[in-house]
Amino acid sequence: MFYREAGQFSSNYKQDQAIFPIRQDRIGIFLILFVAFFVLPFAASEYFVSAILIPFLILSLAALGLNVLTGYAGQLSLGTGAFMAVGAFAAYKFATGVPDMPIIIVLLMGGLMAAGVGIMFGIPSMRIKGFYLAVATLAAQFFIEWLFVKVGWFTNYSASGVITAPPLAIGIPFTDIEFVFDTAVRKYLFTLSFVVVLALATKNLVRSHIGRGWMAVRDMDIAAEIIGFKPLNTKLSAFAVSSFLCGVAGALWAFVHLGTVEPEAFGINRSFSILFMIIIGGLGSILGAFIGAAFITLLPILLNSVPPLLGLNIAVDLIEHIQFMVFGALIIFFLIVEPHGLARLWSIGKEKLRTWPFPY
Repeated sequence: MFYREAGQFSSNYKQDQAIFPIRQDRIGIFLILFVAFFVLPFAASEYFVSAILIPFLILSLAALGLNVLTGYAGQLSLGTGAFMAVGAFAAYKFATGVPDMPIIIVLLMGGLMAAGVGIMFGIPSMRIKGFYLAVATLAAQFFIEWLFVKVGWFTNYSASGVITAPPLAIGIPFTDIEFVFDTAVRKYLFTLSFVVVLALATKNLVRSHIGRGWMAVRDMDIAAEIIGFKPLNTKLSAFAVSSFLCGVAGALWAFVHLGTVEPEAFGINRSFSILFMIIIGGLGSILGAFIGAAFITLLPILLNSVPPLLGLNIAVDLIEHIQFMVFGALIIFFLIVEPHGLARLWSIGKEKLRTWPFPY
């Protein structure tokens, strides 16, 4: 079949360690990026771009961050929403405190502040694991949300407790020219660029010595310590990278998607929805984060659209309950049938293309 890599040889170590060593993968990624950058912005409607594509990209980045911690390092976390909130509110403080700071640096600084908070709450991972670690991160979720609600300094003493992000603009150095991202397409391209760069950086990081340390600790922490990995440093690095990605996602959610945001936007429901994304998409998979985010983003729209097409008049609250039921059923299904999620099914499909028509 067309996916076989017969005749493709690596002549040096650099080619053998490429991110996409197979030509078909490189062509596929190029086509996906071409469509994402040059087709969707002009073919899709403004509603589709602003209400579906932008949230999908941001949630994919947050799911990627949680997948680093849970999928690759094996550290269960229920505080993803809290780390997104830290990134959003830290970026807001930097943007309002230092108005001349470039917006890209503002978003990255929000991610770095979230990474610091993630390291602080990741310290107990040396002594506790599994369910108890999940409870510790859940405590972080409630504490951070309470902190942003009760301490007015984080919102510049706003009476409503809501922060309003400044205009999204990038200035050209040594000139007075500013490129303002004031349309849905421009915001989408800005978010897409951020997500692509961070996803490729995460992919490289997973393939490095750091990523191998995460997976070694996930599979058997005692054996990982025996062969030279330091469990505390390895786990804290996973917490730092995960919280950084979630923090940047939270900053993008506040600055690009919503514009105005309150702490409740990053509540416990947000943490659970991102956890569902990596369970359905696939634990320990970069692709799984994007597949899971697409699934969770598109499923409510599909469930809301199907009843009218069938001529059924179903109340909105009932449809919402049906969504929760479908999510729960799918999570149980994937945990039993395919614990590695949709990404694993895609991987099996590629293997079948390689061996067809021979038995697999």
